[in-house]
Amino acid sequence: MVDTTPLTRAVDHFADRLRAAPQSRLQRGAASEALELARELSRRAQLVEDPGAEPRVMPDAGMFAAADQITVAVHDLALVLDDEGQLAAAVELVAEAQQRAGV
Repeated sequence: MVDTTPLTRAVDHFADRLRAAPQSRLQRGAASEALELARELSRRAQLVEDPGAEPRVMPDAGMFAAADQITVAVHDLALVLDDEGQLAAAVELVAEAQQRAGV
């Protein structure tokens, strides 16, 4: 079993920053960056759970839901991760997305 605490902490921090960000920051790309991260985390979780199936795309629930979407997606991924390499790659993905989002 893989300890996914570093991943969930990274996403929780990003989500907190998104929730505290002004609407103007969300509109300038932070929310879309978070949505793309949520979609990628969701895709990775689905591929681990069912490698033969086509992953479903997480819908855009609006800029104010972006923090919740990354939180849900990371918890889904954390439940199925079984490889340290996958964990490290996901943590790096979160860090890069947060940097691009500017929050």
